[in-house]
Amino acid sequence: MSTSLPTDLEIARSATLRPLPEVAADLSVSSEHLEPYGRDVAKIDLAVLDGSAGPSSGKYVVVTAVTPTPLGEGKTTTAVGLAQALQRLGRRAVVALRQPSMGPTFGIKGGAAGGGYSQVVPMERLNLHLTGDFHAVTAAHNLLAAMVDNHLHHGNALGIDLRNITWRRVLDVNDRSLRNIVVGLGARQDGVTRETGFDITAASEVMVLLTLATSLRDLRERLGRIVIGYTTQGRSVTAEDLHAAGAMAALLADALKPNLLQTLEGGPAIIHCGPFGNIATGTSSVTADLIAVRGSEYAITEAGFGADMGAERFFDVKCRVSGLKPDVAVIVATVRALKTHSGRYAVTAGKPLPTGLFEERPEDVEAGLPNLRKHVEIVRRFGVQPVVAVNAFPQDHDSEHAVVRRFCNRLGVRSAVTRHVAEGGAGALELAEVVVEAAHEPSSFEFLYPLDLPLEQKIEAIATQVYGADGVDVSPAAARALEDYERLGYGGLPVVIAKTHLSISSDPTLRGAPRGWRLPVREVRAAVGAGYVYAICGDMRTMPGLSSSPNAERVDLDEDGSVTGLS
Repeated sequence: MSTSLPTDLEIARSATLRPLPEVAADLSVSSEHLEPYGRDVAKIDLAVLDGSAGPSSGKYVVVTAVTPTPLGEGKTTTAVGLAQALQRLGRRAVVALRQPSMGPTFGIKGGAAGGGYSQVVPMERLNLHLTGDFHAVTAAHNLLAAMVDNHLHHGNALGIDLRNITWRRVLDVNDRSLRNIVVGLGARQDGVTRETGFDITAASEVMVLLTLATSLRDLRERLGRIVIGYTTQGRSVTAEDLHAAGAMAALLADALKPNLLQTLEGGPAIIHCGPFGNIATGTSSVTADLIAVRGSEYAITEAGFGADMGAERFFDVKCRVSGLKPDVAVIVATVRALKTHSGRYAVTAGKPLPTGLFEERPEDVEAGLPNLRKHVEIVRRFGVQPVVAVNAFPQDHDSEHAVVRRFCNRLGVRSAVTRHVAEGGAGALELAEVVVEAAHEPSSFEFLYPLDLPLEQKIEAIATQVYGADGVDVSPAAARALEDYERLGYGGLPVVIAKTHLSISSDPTLRGAPRGWRLPVREVRAAVGAGYVYAICGDMRTMPGLSSSPNAERVDLDEDGSVTGLS
């Protein structure tokens, strides 16, 4: 097979796009519910979800992966390719994805809407501004930050502790000089002097709660619950206390509506929201998925990182809000990733790959299979049917694919080799066929834990039942935070684990499926507006982008120019 493909941009620009009303009709969305943004992009009015009719019987498919490597395993391309292949089989399918952040777009990573012949178009619109949703999130977030400082300037009637303000500012490009700053310098009327900083917009709690909001009213209520800091007596101070939530909701009213685009093969693609996966949910929006499931036979979506982080949060956080029950989880694996998880290769983003990754070495693939086994076990723990998609590259060898297929057979898991990047939907037909088979088998989806379980026990459940740790070691600071959050009434929230994405464990150097380790819980913080508590586990230096702010996941460029901290 030829290893030469046109660039993603060349492929995207050569596409002939269908009229958007026709694309919308494939999703059972009428023109009256479309709000055009030019010829090739439109907003979908949430009124499409109104009416007496309940959700359709559309199958709900989430695309996840083995533990990611700096190479990228191709979840987004697989999701798009699968949707295109299902359409080729005569099935009404739609893909729902996150919107790319301009930080990664202008960094080494580039766009995040598929690639090759399995991507969403128009490419330039998607990666640059789209319908302005990210700018609306930036404006709403920074409005609240401005109102915090304005309140301090006018006397601080709420008694906010200047040393315990957790709400920073955001920007949708990488700018390391703004990470930590001092505001309020200058004359007295320029405000109170204090330390703060900027994070990237995709890390904003506003972005996450926009993802989880199911209506404008729900959005307004979630915004009001945002905690910006605490008083000297330990009471939380919210956006509602500052009378900011209504104005923030007004700025976000249009951003709440999902965006309709199309795949290269003319199928519907819903692009909405873009929270990162290190400390947030790493998924597209609930409203996008509700529209997708109602209007199609197969709704394909994606969760950031591997099944341990992305799929677990998708199941335990997003599905609790949406009420949707996934039928299939596609686990994307590449032979390059499995070779990396053998522990025999050192792969660093931005640096040349070891030559052995391209040589025919099925024994190295075999050595990395415990990682794939662990992700299959995680999906099965939630009662969801797993399907393994072997994302093939031109440099792969058939013997290496055969190793993975035999292993899946031993596990009793369906698998398929897919070449959707080079061949589009035609290259993913086998995958589409096995997904259809799996989707029609009985499922028994269940959450990992009940919400009334104490926060520390929820953390332990994720650590032991998902990550395979022997237990958790909670630092004194984290223990105090857990006690405070239970007292403040946050105990009923689900939990998100903030840890390195490069290993199932908290140690990024451990490959495969490590055993005999304990999850170190260093800090615990609350994202009350979004509706979860998250635990920072492991050395914070192993989680690029996580600063002292609970909303502070950043995209960092290493000294060698490579990107870290990306889902």
